[in-house]
Amino acid sequence: MRRDDHGSEWRGRDPEKDAIRDRIWSLLEAEGVARFPGARGRIPNFRGAEAAADRLDDVPAWRAARHLKANPDLPQLPVRIKALRQGKIVYMAEPRLASDRPFRELDPARLGDRIRAAASIGGAARLGRPLPPEAVPPLDLVVAGSVAVTRDGARLGKGGGYSDLEFALLQELGLITPDTVVVTTVHPLQIVPSLPMTPHDLPVDWIVTPDEAIATHTRYPRPAGIDPDLVQPDQWETIPLLRRLARHR
Repeated sequence: MRRDDHGSEWRGRDPEKDAIRDRIWSLLEAEGVARFPGARGRIPNFRGAEAAADRLDDVPAWRAARHLKANPDLPQLPVRIKALRQGKIVYMAEPRLASDRPFRELDPARLGDRIRAAASIGGAARLGRPLPPEAVPPLDLVVAGSVAVTRDGARLGKGGGYSDLEFALLQELGLITPDTVVVTTVHPLQIVPSLPMTPHDLPVDWIVTPDEAIATHTRYPRPAGIDPDLVQPDQWETIPLLRRLARHR
């Protein structure tokens, strides 16, 4: 079992998905597209991440969004900076959701000239306002990191499962609705012909590269809340929000 740079387990339970991840990571490295700190075991930071963030303005849901949740990974740092500079309020999850107040609110009205610092993982921990789930408003848009995607909206993450789990939790809480748009930014080499998808996998509505914004018109269903059979035993113990939801089931 591997661990990524934030300590989350890369469980690697599906050999087909693992093989696709390895292929994409190797391709990005071989083509000189991967940037610090390297692609393998991560949502890969890619050359052109800033240009992909700039192209988000081509997505109507991005332009309209006021409140959004963003993943903490390095390739989406330009996305978080852009959102804050445009006056959007950004929510980032605590690592491994291991807090009673598991979301950090980044409000540009509070940050002043500290926007760039606050958009990083460490900056969000220092400057973001920790909130319990009930203090988070309904979300207009979710930014997800990806290892690979297809043009019809299938998505593959790094294998830790936390992005899917966060989405399912927010859906259980009513903070994500069918109108909440899911977008990812990737390098064109991360777009593949097909991906295996399971009911707990998160599809995307928009794929944005440095060159284009792709509306997927996805037909893949979103996770329908928390599936207890897919929650790891340690997650029940370490994620307060899961324990709270379990008491109310």
